[in-house]
Amino acid sequence: MNIENKRNKLMEAQKKYHFSGAFYAKKQAEVITGSSGYRNRAEKLKNQTDTRFGIASGCKLFTAVAVAKLVEMGKITFATKLHDCVMEEFPYFDKNITIHHLLTHTSGVPDYFDEEEMDDYEQLWEYLPMYKVRSPKDFLPLFQHKRMQKHPGDSFQYNNSGYILLGLIVEQVAGCSFSSFVEEHIFKAADMSDSGYFEMDDLPERTALGYMEDSEGKWKTNMYSLPAKGGPDGGAYVTVADMAKFWKALKTFQLLSEEMTKQVCQPHECVYAEENIFYGYAGYMELDDNKNIIKHIQMGYDPGVNFRAVHYPYEKKTMIVCSNESEGAYELLKEMERII
Repeated sequence: MNIENKRNKLMEAQKKYHFSGAFYAKKQAEVITGSSGYRNRAEKLKNQTDTRFGIASGCKLFTAVAVAKLVEMGKITFATKLHDCVMEEFPYFDKNITIHHLLTHTSGVPDYFDEEEMDDYEQLWEYLPMYKVRSPKDFLPLFQHKRMQKHPGDSFQYNNSGYILLGLIVEQVAGCSFSSFVEEHIFKAADMSDSGYFEMDDLPERTALGYMEDSEGKWKTNMYSLPAKGGPDGGAYVTVADMAKFWKALKTFQLLSEEMTKQVCQPHECVYAEENIFYGYAGYMELDDNKNIIKHIQMGYDPGVNFRAVHYPYEKKTMIVCSNESEGAYELLKEMERII
């Protein structure tokens, strides 16, 4: 199938799924990109391939690379304990929690958004106004004085609080804000000039508003559903091309040394044994029966935000889908994987 036929099929897929967002697919030298829907429904402003989208938990990988950068700089190790590098008190937390535990979702700390108990992210802001949440420490009232869910190292349990703690570590070890550290050492280093941790009440040009559909078919923005500024557990804004630049920079050792990159990208914890899905510092990954990495997997879900991306290291294939609605990215990504 030639590139034009592939592009046409992906345009048809966007219509089929009523997709709102942008996509990017690269296989070796072949690049296909496109967009559909509106970044601003009220003004009928269309999404473009250079529109900036929130990616929710898709940016946990930025946090992991930021931590690895500090390890590479000799300021911490993956075995460093949480209580040795943050000033805040966590009275019920196990003293043996390490950075490795936090990165691999095996710390056992209480998750401020436990998806097994909650299914509505908006519930979080009933008692903590979202407009006040603009830095990692602002999340602490949601979990700082709660008891551990598990013992450190027991098993994988996806945990947003652990990444908030990693952000605190970055700030206190590096001596600057978490977002400025990522912007300097990742976005700038990877030439991701359109990416950033933007504030909901001060969004730059070409940024998509996130939309949610209610039971009556009406659309509203996610302005009152998310923190005012995203943090180490999620909330950065990127373009699809910038996300491709990130993977290229990571895999060509522009962000970390070759040795550290291998350590970041290797699997650590089994998540779904039947499907050979593992988790490493670089997020989810699918392995073959010989434990070789087939693909790295990124995903992010928030009200009005849906993000999926895969990177196939041996095929040199990268696919990215950003949506400014709560659904649609996964379905389009599956079509891309089938077509390209």
